[in-house]
Amino acid sequence: MEPSAREPLVRKTRSSYRTFTESASKRLDKEYLRSLHNKRLYLAVFAAVLGNFNFGFALVYPSPVIPALEADPSPALRLNQHTASWFGSVFTLGAAVGGLSAMLLNDRLGRKLSIMFSALPSAVGYALMAGAQGIGMLLLGRVLTGYAGGVTSASIPVYISEISHAGVRGMLGACPQLMAVLGSLVLYALGKYLGLVLDWRWLAVAGEVPVLTMIILLCFMPNSPRFLLSQGKDDEALGSLCWLRGKDTDYAREYEQIKDSVRKQSQRISCAEIKDPFIYKPILIAVGMRFLQQLSGVTCVLVYLQSIFKKTSVILKPEYDAALVGLVRLFSVVIAAVSMDKAGRKILLFVSAGVMLVSNLTMGLYIHFVPASQNGTIANKTLVSSANLPAEPTNYITLIPLLATMFFIMGYAMGWGPITWLLMSEILPLKARGVASGLCVVVSWLTAFTLTRFFLWVVEVFGLEVPFLFFAVICAGNILFTGCCVPETKGRSLEQIEAFFRTGRRSFMR
Repeated sequence: MEPSAREPLVRKTRSSYRTFTESASKRLDKEYLRSLHNKRLYLAVFAAVLGNFNFGFALVYPSPVIPALEADPSPALRLNQHTASWFGSVFTLGAAVGGLSAMLLNDRLGRKLSIMFSALPSAVGYALMAGAQGIGMLLLGRVLTGYAGGVTSASIPVYISEISHAGVRGMLGACPQLMAVLGSLVLYALGKYLGLVLDWRWLAVAGEVPVLTMIILLCFMPNSPRFLLSQGKDDEALGSLCWLRGKDTDYAREYEQIKDSVRKQSQRISCAEIKDPFIYKPILIAVGMRFLQQLSGVTCVLVYLQSIFKKTSVILKPEYDAALVGLVRLFSVVIAAVSMDKAGRKILLFVSAGVMLVSNLTMGLYIHFVPASQNGTIANKTLVSSANLPAEPTNYITLIPLLATMFFIMGYAMGWGPITWLLMSEILPLKARGVASGLCVVVSWLTAFTLTRFFLWVVEVFGLEVPFLFFAVICAGNILFTGCCVPETKGRSLEQIEAFFRTGRRSFMR
């Protein structure tokens, strides 16, 4: 449809949009959602979330690689406890820097181009790790892939929320976490089977595949209509929405709603506006959720998963345990994606935090009370280089840490994993969305860096049970935070969510 042909439809919709009664508006919204064609929308989301697949792949890269590098014949590449902790944690430091730069990139380049930009440092990082001749190259490769992950963490959820509609935004909002889980699972599988015939370098080569696929597909996808409107590109925004919704649908009414919202927030956020509850409340909620999500310990568990299983001497081999946990995580994210638009966000957050609390508490108490002769922890000391520890007799009680970890990952993947990303993109006001999403990622990954950097040290000094008991306390705090601070956004448009924070009228959220 040409712009000239669209104008009468847009003008007609503009006048009718403001005069509908509330009940008539809801009826039209439901009819409109039923009329939409989502195939192109799903394609655009798939192209974007390949960045999350790469993120999940890169995040857990150390899990199978650290044991291999501990026994590497080359002294220049061989890891000890100190270098292993840096290799595991420096990714999150790069992700924090990536989130910081995304605060600028999201508003200058746009959401789609920011995602595409992340492919460059990611590709270079994998190449450095694949050809590494020393620990310095490994660490630099981890920093660059972490930087790319930080950019995509801030950009992809915003892009998805802005191109989606209320009928599927919850399901699609879970896709970034789903693809990150799938990326981790593929890494575990490749680590197991490639390790039989090839060395760890080929895992880095395999990481290049989703990066290249993502950038090729995104070349054919549209920019976010909301971003285009914020840049004054009205015709491009209308064309983008037409492509995403289908030209034979009444997309012009949605276009007018989006345009009206963008018009109210046409100026960049100023320091004085930060005092407005409409601005600072959603930012505080989003930042608080990202902070608490990382404090629950998920990054430490994922990065050091095989090492933790070696330390607790579960019956299966650590690589099989890691793959099993990855499958559970994938299954749980699928459950969250299917139920998010039906059960709602808050109920899943409550269930998620409760399961994580029980799992962390079980893990901590098991390690503390089960004698070292039964759980194989050798007095709860060395975590790294545990491959050299003497073998312990098989004991079925060692299934407890495996089951506790599986339930922890399941609980996380059902709520505090995907929903924190989704809510970040839903509740942040448009004029602050680019900057605030970057801030959320910075806080998230600085927290993750601190935890992963000092996790091994805490285990060495205080024992493995201490971090898990700390994580359990944080999960209890997550339950309180959800009940007191988090709004329910199920079935609400981004404009209705903004109206709720602007006016405080709960009728917008019903």
